[in-house]
Amino acid sequence: MTTADGRARLADDVRALGTSAGLAAVGIAGAQAFEDTRRDLESRRRDGLHGGMQFTYRNPGRSTEPDQVLPGARSLVVGAWGYRREDVRPAADGSPSADPRSPSRPQGSVARYARDDYYAPLRAALGRIADHLIADGWRARVVVDDNALVDRAAAHRAGLGWFGRNSLLLLPGQGSWFVLGSVVTDAPLEPTPPTGPSDHAEGCGTCHRCVTACPTGALVADGVLDARRCLAWLVQAPGPFPLEYREALGDRIYGCDDCQQVCPVNLTGARRHPPRPPEPGSVAAVDLLDLLAASDEELLSAHGRWYIADRDPRYLRRNALVALGNVGDGSDPATADRLAQYLAGDDDLLAEHARWAARHLGCAESVGAATDGTGPGRR
Repeated sequence: MTTADGRARLADDVRALGTSAGLAAVGIAGAQAFEDTRRDLESRRRDGLHGGMQFTYRNPGRSTEPDQVLPGARSLVVGAWGYRREDVRPAADGSPSADPRSPSRPQGSVARYARDDYYAPLRAALGRIADHLIADGWRARVVVDDNALVDRAAAHRAGLGWFGRNSLLLLPGQGSWFVLGSVVTDAPLEPTPPTGPSDHAEGCGTCHRCVTACPTGALVADGVLDARRCLAWLVQAPGPFPLEYREALGDRIYGCDDCQQVCPVNLTGARRHPPRPPEPGSVAAVDLLDLLAASDEELLSAHGRWYIADRDPRYLRRNALVALGNVGDGSDPATADRLAQYLAGDDDLLAEHARWAARHLGCAESVGAATDGTGPGRR
């Protein structure tokens, strides 16, 4: 099916199949190399803006070349899966509750994209498209949440949306609450014509709400993010949590939604498309004291699908200690006991974060966080 009519019919078929599989948007683009994106990745890596992040930065020459995913690639079928859901936090009695107020015990918030595995249904939907193409005699490979392809650039080329000032892809009338993925294929599909604004200048106009709302000033230029300041990256990065951004972390233990929450396109999209109820077992917050008491195995079982540096649960504990220092109660015996436990432990990284939390909560003296930088077991 290589005639113009045949390419158009097959393109219509795969778009319809993607929509029926639950994708919020489906677009098609050519599989030429993303040369501009490669230059951006290399330039930002040279300038240090990647902050050590490896995703697509590890090998820009590979992640911007679809032919390396599938030799002979001619087309990309790009899909978006929505992940915005109603907020659910645990109630004080431990039962689920739609009330966004935190229960009496200190809670750590989880960004919307991390509350469930939204890549699994995206991968399944794109898999149906790939299966259809393969059954028609073409080769196809699904690429989702992978260093192999720059998802946002592919989605932009496929006409799904435009890049906002916060660097995220905005779908016209819907916003940015989406995970993205592609099917790379050698089928010669008719590309989707672009719809909506072409870039932030046209789509965002004079709006700078995302820039103003960023707690750490990580949006350093239109569409340019400095990962060294981005809380969503810093909770995933190894090493100590930067001292200058600990208060800005607030109650977060994974991810940050601030630049999306204030976006007018997202706010309008929420009115037009009210969020669905959350998936079973999905919560917007985690009990910080329980997290800090959990074993490695329990933490990886509960949160192992998150990106955790070196697959080491100590970084979840590090985040939780900073969040506890921001939202905990220094007069609460359970909080004081947990901090004292980490101060007396043999992990210097966690002891230092516990010391910071104790000082921030005004209970340093009662838990033994000495002002000279030592703690129990270190005198």
